[in-house]
Amino acid sequence: MQTINPTLVSFKTLNSGDKIPVIGLGTFGSDNYDAETVAKAVKIAIRMGYRHIDCASVYGNEKEIGVALKEVIAEGIVTREELWITSKVWNDKHKEVVQSCKQSLADLQLNYLDLYLVHWPFPNFHAPKCDGDSRNPDSVPYNHESYMKTWEQMESLVEAGLVKNIGTSNVTIPKMKLILRDCKIKPVLNEMEIHPHFQQPELYQFMKDNGVEVIGYSPIGSPGRPERDKTPEDTVDVEDPVIVAIAERLGVHPAVVCLKWAFQRGQITIPFSVKTDKMFNNLKGITEGPLTEEEMVAVSKIDKGCRLIKGQVFLWEGAKSWEDLWDLNGEITA
Repeated sequence: MQTINPTLVSFKTLNSGDKIPVIGLGTFGSDNYDAETVAKAVKIAIRMGYRHIDCASVYGNEKEIGVALKEVIAEGIVTREELWITSKVWNDKHKEVVQSCKQSLADLQLNYLDLYLVHWPFPNFHAPKCDGDSRNPDSVPYNHESYMKTWEQMESLVEAGLVKNIGTSNVTIPKMKLILRDCKIKPVLNEMEIHPHFQQPELYQFMKDNGVEVIGYSPIGSPGRPERDKTPEDTVDVEDPVIVAIAERLGVHPAVVCLKWAFQRGQITIPFSVKTDKMFNNLKGITEGPLTEEEMVAVSKIDKGCRLIKGQVFLWEGAKSWEDLWDLNGEITA
């Protein structure tokens, strides 16, 4: 198996002072891969040189990943301190954050998490495997008072030493303004959808300006996303002529160009794959052969505003469309 020296992978320094590797392995296997397959990919990735693994309780594979982590640590391939492990609290556990975190720690066989995120800012349950028209009758719009009670529990995890850093996911500018106003411990980062066809420049810059780093999920356009998230209007990043032309110049897959762009733009990226060659090429891609300034400008011009993970399964009664989830129809107040 080909490997990359982990020291070749650069870091981002968070507002806490901790350093997070700029590339990690996502573990959302969607409906396409079972837990054992994802766990095997984690073991391969760590042996290959990955040191950042992005997990979540709702992915349904943390127990299997925990076994994988225990094995690679026991084999001396890596120490716990050399790894960056992220997990997330799911929507149905907003009132039970501490219990949810402890369950993830038990499943992952860890004493602490490097990062714990609030997966979505909506306190309701929705199973990961469902169709796009499914609705929970208990779904409600964002409520800042409720969210801050969740955030207080997140802060208690840091104070208890169970988690080193806490952050947000799928949070918009209006929501983050309120969170920054009222929090005791500032989020270190926001995880959000970013790829060349959905660059979110305003949200991205707002986070950066406020000392909140950015992790971009679906960095190559999430071709393996669940069917519920696919619509006829969706575009395909890796088929964009600009991306394809750069890939041909560099002699790489177009997906690698998307990752190079993300890295050079300044965000952290977490591509998912269970295929050894793709995992290696993704990791290698951000350590060599950068895009030129002209190519970076060219990619910046292909933003189509194409959100792929729309979140429509979280809609509440009375919501006009999935755009309400992202505060596209007006500011929120609190």
